Amino acid sequence: MTSKSGMISGIVVGAIVTAGAAVGSALMYRQKTIKPIKKQDNRIAENRKKANRKAHSAQSINY
Repeated sequence: MTSKSGMISGIVVGAIVTAGAAVGSALMYRQKTIKPIKKQDNRIAENRKKANRKAHSAQSINY
């Protein structure tokens, strides 16, 4: 019976470690890939807003 319970506990520990590794890799992917893309998109949107404001203020001065 001892080897059977050892095998079951080994399977449980292995499943927990595997799940932890999967979660860790998903979080690392998010940190390295997804967040920089969102940051870049936000920066581009801010630059676009600034450019629109600048273009519209220049038009109103000319008229």
